[in-house]
Amino acid sequence: MAGTKALLTLENFINGMFVPCNSYIDSYDPSTGDVYCRVPNSGKEEIDAAVEAARAAFPGWAARSPQERSQVLHRLADLLEQSLEELAQAESRDQGKTITLARTMDIPRSVQNFRFFASSILHHTSECTQMDHVGCLHYTVRAPVGIAGLISPWNLPLYLLTWKVAPAIAAGNTVIAKPSELTSVTAWMMCKLLERAGVPPGVVNIVFGTGPRVGEALVSHPEVPLISFTGSQPTAERITQLSAPHCKKLSLELGGKNPAIIFEDANLEECIPTTVKSSFANQGEICLCTSRIFVQKSIYSEFLEKFVEATRMWKVGIPSDPSASMGALISKAHLEKVRSYIKKARMEGAQILCGEGVDTLSLPRRNQAGYFMLPTVITDIKDESCCMKEEIFGPVTCVVPFDSEEEVIQRANSVKYGLAATVWSSNVGRIHRVAKKLQSGLVWTNCWLIRELNLPFGGMKSSGVGREGAKDSYEFFTEIKTITIKH
Repeated sequence: MAGTKALLTLENFINGMFVPCNSYIDSYDPSTGDVYCRVPNSGKEEIDAAVEAARAAFPGWAARSPQERSQVLHRLADLLEQSLEELAQAESRDQGKTITLARTMDIPRSVQNFRFFASSILHHTSECTQMDHVGCLHYTVRAPVGIAGLISPWNLPLYLLTWKVAPAIAAGNTVIAKPSELTSVTAWMMCKLLERAGVPPGVVNIVFGTGPRVGEALVSHPEVPLISFTGSQPTAERITQLSAPHCKKLSLELGGKNPAIIFEDANLEECIPTTVKSSFANQGEICLCTSRIFVQKSIYSEFLEKFVEATRMWKVGIPSDPSASMGALISKAHLEKVRSYIKKARMEGAQILCGEGVDTLSLPRRNQAGYFMLPTVITDIKDESCCMKEEIFGPVTCVVPFDSEEEVIQRANSVKYGLAATVWSSNVGRIHRVAKKLQSGLVWTNCWLIRELNLPFGGMKSSGVGREGAKDSYEFFTEIKTITIKH
């Protein structure tokens, strides 16, 4: 382990200032397994200070016009873009993702989040109706809620943090954000840019630490009326319990067990590389990743052979390697959890066609203790298996055959999750039918992860509560009021 002096040490950002903490948590470089960073182990005291700062800043920030707030968001987007390479390098090291993905997706999307909400905040309208027979005019107005508590995950750290911060402050709220303690560095780096962008002290406060200490202090604070959370279902259940006595507004974006349905008329030249990507991008650590692949029987053997061949071409390498398709998983504990599912599949009699325990992974000596594993394809597995029911959140996907359209819809819908699905077919009528019947908040057909930020994002069933996007985020981060004028 490196000496303490060599470690990067983060500080909380409260009321426009960096504030040291009394205790710290070790943060690991996933590609080596070494401690490289110290993250504040904050708690109630830090949350109380952040609430005080956010409360004081709220009246002035809420009083600014949407145009004035929009200008600040645009300046922050520009500063993030100017720091793109530095942020990408930090995100790759902190999370384990490839530098290529950080450069082309994570940081550009973080920039886009601020630009998008800087624009969309200028285009919302209100409602108005007349009741001439009683001489009344009714109209609606929206106002910011107050202090927004934002809890973001470790898989897309800056990407999903900014997806919450941008609409919250665009609408006039002040925020207290808690990034994952596993991936806190880019949030800390963003704090350095806030003053230059013109964000007043107290408008954005970032408090680092664990869920049980700082997360619970934030969620249970009576002066934080709104919580936006992205993460696991068990954590969402705890947030719901803590929020219930205060009747807080909740947005919960949770997990998925996303199916890909591949019909016999699918264009496999497009389908196979896209489905490899949808299964293993970001080490499979995206809530939208494909983990169940249903293939029509007539093309099952052909698909499986080509899919395994393409998966073996998906290069696992150190995150800084520009040619790597996949980097390291987030932690040793998570790597062991993902591997445990593969062991369970073997015990159930499933076949592991490539990846973990089948192929050999070659890494440089200094990365031997890193949290790497090969993309893994499982087949001959039953729908009742935990590998087909539970979110693994790693580079593991199951491929199974199906006969009919009605059968595959029933099987795709048979899990508790309902976040995303993909459908591959050249039959337009079938695509519309299947998309309509799938219990998923998002359905991609003949593509994956093409996002239109104006439209709702979120899941059904245990995949969450609420939606995010231009209109949905605006409505969540504001309160609506109906005003009646008698004339």
